[in-house]
Amino acid sequence: MILLRSVVGKLWFTILLLVSFVLFILTVMLLEFFENYSIMETRTKMNDTAEKIANVLVKHRNDDISVGLEISWEILDKNTKAVIIKNQDEVYYSPNTDPGNKLSLSDIVNDPDFSKVIKEGKSARKVSALSAADKGDGADYSIIGVPLRISDKENGAVFIYQSLDVVKEATRSTTKFILLVAGVAIVLTTIFAFFLSTRITAPLRKMREAAFEVARGKFDTKVPILTNDEIGELATAFNQMGRQLKFNMNALNQEKEQLASILRSMADGVITFNRDGTILITNPPAERFLQNWYYDKGASAAAGSEEIPSKVMELFQQAVDTEEEQIGELSMMGRHWVILVTPLYSSKFIRGAVAVVRDMTEERKLDKLRKDFIANVSHELRTPISMLQGYSEAIVDDIAGTDEEKKEMAKVIYDESLRMGRLVNELLDLSRLEAGNIQLNVEEIDVSSYIGKIIRKFQGLAKENEIHLSFGTNNPDYYFPIDADRIEQVLTNLIDNAIRHTPKDGIVDVVVHGDDRGLQVQVADSGSGIPEEDLPFVFERFYKADKARTRGRAGTGLGLAIVKNIIEAHKGHISVQSKLGHGTTFTFFIPRK
Repeated sequence: MILLRSVVGKLWFTILLLVSFVLFILTVMLLEFFENYSIMETRTKMNDTAEKIANVLVKHRNDDISVGLEISWEILDKNTKAVIIKNQDEVYYSPNTDPGNKLSLSDIVNDPDFSKVIKEGKSARKVSALSAADKGDGADYSIIGVPLRISDKENGAVFIYQSLDVVKEATRSTTKFILLVAGVAIVLTTIFAFFLSTRITAPLRKMREAAFEVARGKFDTKVPILTNDEIGELATAFNQMGRQLKFNMNALNQEKEQLASILRSMADGVITFNRDGTILITNPPAERFLQNWYYDKGASAAAGSEEIPSKVMELFQQAVDTEEEQIGELSMMGRHWVILVTPLYSSKFIRGAVAVVRDMTEERKLDKLRKDFIANVSHELRTPISMLQGYSEAIVDDIAGTDEEKKEMAKVIYDESLRMGRLVNELLDLSRLEAGNIQLNVEEIDVSSYIGKIIRKFQGLAKENEIHLSFGTNNPDYYFPIDADRIEQVLTNLIDNAIRHTPKDGIVDVVVHGDDRGLQVQVADSGSGIPEEDLPFVFERFYKADKARTRGRAGTGLGLAIVKNIIEAHKGHISVQSKLGHGTTFTFFIPRK
């Protein structure tokens, strides 16, 4: 069965079947022809023999009958027997006649065909048994009778008969020979068919092996061109196909790599869906989006890898149904995403959709900051403006009766105007710092004497509030390049906040550490501390400590935001550590460039 599935087996079987069929028809026709030819040849030979005997007997009619008989018996072969009837009384049998199985005179006379030979002088030819008693036994003979006229007064006949077994034996010999020839022809045909099939299929097998190699991705595989016929042209076409496939695959790989690079480098997430909603392609931002969704739903990425956020699936279904672009928003885990779903077409039919997921958290945060900024500025300006308006109206309307009251109102108006000016200046400084439009005047300074001078400015305020203010350094002769005015603004803000949030008998400690890496400054206090939930927001604009922990005048809430921007302008960073009721420590570090 395996052989018949191959080209060699099919071609061999086809050729062998065709040749066998032709040989079968030819054998049947040859056997029929040789059988008929043998019978006809035997009959003709027997008829000639009978006529020769009759002529011999006529020529020797004047001689002794024995001479004619002797010559006649010499004419007969060993398988042919004869009966010579000279007249009713003289009947002669050939010497090879079997006495128990012979053609008798009574059988001849009783047979209507054979009797005509004697009576009417007509020749007769018949296949029959020798006697009526033998009919049905299957022993048939070919019998031929010719008239014999030795004299005008006597009518005789010569009968020649021969068993059909002789003819059948000759036919069997011929059949064996023809079958032998047919068998040899089939064997030779098999050898020729295998040789021809091998010659034809050898290049085809090489092409099959090469096709398997190409299927494995080895597009450099070539088929040897051994002939110039159709198979050679097929091999040439196969090699050309391999080269074209390699070129096309390289082009596809390049396009795939370019597309993958573009998708990987995109800041927005991209998810490509099939028609049935199955995810086909995602890029890293989209994978992070899906991971956040899985985490938010309490499912692992492996278990829910086939799941899609319901909002995204809803937009996908709408885009497929309406064939229009759909936009939606999704919020989870404190982040906001805008989802844009666009249908994908294959010719005129929709084959899926592509979803672009954009993280809008920063934009929303900026919008919130802008709104909070406007609200906070309005809130900060409303109080001093109201006080300015109220006290100025009181002075205009002469509500204050004495000069002291007027001076007190004027003093309030002056303080509130200073507060407004300080707020406006801090806003301007913050906007310049965040816009990067500020220029730093960097110069080498003696850090120890520089910070000592700032500490001395706050000694009076510290004594007034009964707070111990101290300063320490690991390197008194340490020089470092900074913008002195801006760093003084940083230290002033930090020390002022520490004093304002430290109770009586508290400690505010400034520690400076300078080395080859850079400058590190710590401002630590033993004050009320900052709640843990407020720590992430201390450097935001308009952040203020709780009023219950604030003594004296309240700040604008912009100081720490300005501090952070100044330190970052020096390529440094600032951090805060605090525990409620145990004080706060601000630390900033500026690297040496």
